[in-house]
Amino acid sequence: MLTGGCHCGAIRYEVRAQPVHRTICHCEMCRGTTGAPCVAWFTVPVDAFHLSGSPTLYRSSAHGTRAFCPACGTQITFADDALPDEIDVSTCSLAQPAAAAPTSHIFTASQVPWMQLADGLPRFPRSRSEAEK
Repeated sequence: MLTGGCHCGAIRYEVRAQPVHRTICHCEMCRGTTGAPCVAWFTVPVDAFHLSGSPTLYRSSAHGTRAFCPACGTQITFADDALPDEIDVSTCSLAQPAAAAPTSHIFTASQVPWMQLADGLPRFPRSRSEAEK
């Protein structure tokens, strides 16, 4: 079981499934909602994600909702309306982020130009579905 939460401890969670779709996203939406050049995510079945605390929900697009800690601002999850049975969890909100190390980069077509990737992971210009082909 994996555990994690926000920086201040107001939001905690447990993950009771193996993470899949472990990736680093470079899309403009992720950058804009975190203030970071990219965000590491992993996916689990929604029924395997158990959260305590009361996150603030933000509708970041026509199809996506993000959950943040209202006290410290840590982004915890992303939920896509098109994939209601799964939830994306921010990897670095894990107590042990190495337990869900990324295996790819997505949306590299929109990555910031000054970031140089040297980790050798596969890179995909667009979405995760492209990475799965």
